[in-house]
Amino acid sequence: MRRNDRRDLGLLLLRLGTGGALAAHGAQKLFGWFGGHGIEGTGQFMESVGYVPGKASATAAGLAETGGGTLLALGLATPAAGAAAAGAMAGAAAVHAPNGFFNQGGGYEYAATLGLTAAGLAITGPGRLSVDHLLGHAVNRGWMIPAAFAATAAGTAVVVGSRARRLRKAKEGEQEALFEEEYME
Repeated sequence: MRRNDRRDLGLLLLRLGTGGALAAHGAQKLFGWFGGHGIEGTGQFMESVGYVPGKASATAAGLAETGGGTLLALGLATPAAGAAAAGAMAGAAAVHAPNGFFNQGGGYEYAATLGLTAAGLAITGPGRLSVDHLLGHAVNRGWMIPAAFAATAAGTAVVVGSRARRLRKAKEGEQEALFEEEYME
């Protein structure tokens, strides 16, 4: 097997694995498949972690994951697909960041891994075993990479920043107890 063939096969495997996992996550949010909670349940969760309005947030995350994941797996519109998926994973990582890095403790390890892999595929390209290649890379041009990441970064910064401000504001109204109750009796 030639080096280029190995590279294309490796990119195909990365695209199928990452894209498949992302698409399944999105389908949980959008349709309640694979043990997910659908738009209603995911919307309630999104609202509880500061992404308001919850249903719109669930829909946006679900579309970015399902659409981005499916397109990545196919190797179609790879810059936009990878950037969208990376943006969704940045939003997920923001929720899990207070729990540290490792997934077993509720950390952001999994979201970061999916997001970085999607971003890497957007930059590297899909390889020859892809729909992009079959279409002559009509929706996989070099200029599309920075454009897709710029648009995704701007949108992600607004959404994650709004969430952070909302959480800070909610915490401002809380006051920690000055004394522990058992000493007050």
